[in-house]
This record gives sequence, C-alpha cells and structure tokens, in this order.
Amino acid sequence: MTVLILAEHDGKQISPATLHAVGAAQKLGEIHLLVAGSGCLNVAEQASKIQGIAKVLHADAAHFAECLAEEIAPLVVSLAQPYAHIVAAASAFGKNIMPRVAALLDCSQVSDLTEIVDEKTFVRPIYAGNVFTTVQSHESKLVLTIRASAFQAAELGDNTTSIQSVTATPAQNISRFVSRELTQSDRPELTQARVIVSGGRALGSAEQFNAVLTPLADALGAAIGASRAAVDADYAPNDSQVGQTGKIVAPELYVAVGISGAIQHIAGMQDSKTIVAINKDPDAPIFNVADFGMVGDLFEIVPELTKALNAR
Repeated sequence: MTVLILAEHDGKQISPATLHAVGAAQKLGEIHLLVAGSGCLNVAEQASKIQGIAKVLHADAAHFAECLAEEIAPLVVSLAQPYAHIVAAASAFGKNIMPRVAALLDCSQVSDLTEIVDEKTFVRPIYAGNVFTTVQSHESKLVLTIRASAFQAAELGDNTTSIQSVTATPAQNISRFVSRELTQSDRPELTQARVIVSGGRALGSAEQFNAVLTPLADALGAAIGASRAAVDADYAPNDSQVGQTGKIVAPELYVAVGISGAIQHIAGMQDSKTIVAINKDPDAPIFNVADFGMVGDLFEIVPELTKALNAR
C-alpha cells in the first residue's frame, strides 16, 4: 500500500509534527509526502531528506501560500486516487484540512491515532483519554490524523529522495487570509519542548504564576504551560494551555505545579516520560499519574527546588 502524508510547514521549515506522522505511517507502506505552498521549494528539498520517504510531491501556487483548508483540501483530493491512506498530524493544521478531505472523498476518517496495529486497525483515545478504543475499517481508502506525541519522529538524513512537481488545483476563492498573530517567545515551543513546567489555579494570580514558575523554567530550560483553570483565570495566555482542549504534549519531564489533575488536563500530558507533581492536597488526582510527588506548599517547595537546581 502507498500512503500520502500532507506536510505541515511555515514556508521555511517542516513542522516537527510531520516528522512524527512519517514515523507513524511507516507501518502502512510506501510513503509519499505532499508539500504545498507558494515559493516553498526549499521546504520540499528539506522534506526530501526525511528518512522513510519514497517521494516528495511539490505543489506550488500563490493561493497555497497560507495553506488555507479550502485551497489545500481540493489539491489533496486531486492526488488521492492511488493512495490507500491519506495522513496528517493531528495538529490545528491537520484537524482543519483532513475532515474536508474525507468529506470530499466520501470516506471515513480515524482521528488522533495513538497506535497503528495494521493498515486497517488503529487505536485512538475517547472520553478525554480515559479509554482507548481499537477501530477497524475495511474501506479501500482512509483519512487518518496522527497524535504526534505518541510516535517517534522520523529523522533527517544525508540522502535525498526525488521531488516531483504536481499540478496545482484552481483557486477556490471561498476564503481569504486576513492576518496571523503569533506569540513570540525565547522559550521552546510547547509541543516540542523537552521539559515543561505547568502551573494551575493554586498559584493564585498572574503575578505569582510568573514569579514562581519563570525562575524554575529558566533553571530547567523549560517551556511554560498551564491548566485550563489557570488560563481561564488569565494567569497565562491561551496558547500555553495543556489538555484535551489545549495542546497535547509528551516531554521528557513534565512538572505540574498546583495542578489538581482533572481528566481533561491529564489527557494532554499523560504520555510525558517523567511526571513530577507538586500539590498541597495528597489526594489530588495528579498524583495518580505522577512518577514523583511532593506534597506541600508550592510557594515554599518551588523556590527551594529552583535554588537547588541553580546551585548545581
């Protein structure tokens, strides 16, 4: 079987989430990677170095510049005929485009996969990650989105595969790009960070959130995340939210400070390699998934922890 993966990129770099999608799809068969954009040959050349890719398809047109779903979906559909699986990462990019592709192809979509058993059988979470269900479909064509944190990323090598130009579909002109506002930070991007320090509502205010967590994050070289309760209370910006309705992360180290551990939050970080929880409530649900737990006043524990790390 042959797989078509839609590459996510910013016009300059391939998204790390796409590398995870390639790593996942290697169980499904020969992989072709579609890079669509405007003036993005450099991205296609970068994609050609991904290990495990048999071919890169490159579609270049002005109306692909912002990767609008209404423009990209018809392109994917126009190329879909020889492929048994059409795949993207389960990021905002993939979640926007792939349901449109499935609808246009009149085929099923299996979303947010955490395991590929075989080419027809997949595992995905339901009920906020409390249950994992095995889904099987015998349709001739399937659309899949991959939870990046559940799979190893494919690596970039020295050898390159072929790049084939494909015909761009006509502009649909049913939506238009207005503007994009991106958060600028010197810290690692949350979904790709090796270490994450997250805070909850127990921090009490935005001022205390920053005063307590920032020094710890600096000491660990970490990204800063937040629970939904902390975001709703305006302690942290929306794009720092970790959980079912936020970002799904799986760092090597996740430090949860003042987070009780609602199932919606745990669904977004339970795949972390090592989880450290700091909470004054010994019965807090976060301790059920933590590898290490510290029960006590976070306003005493975190500064002491930060001091010890800086003294190394």
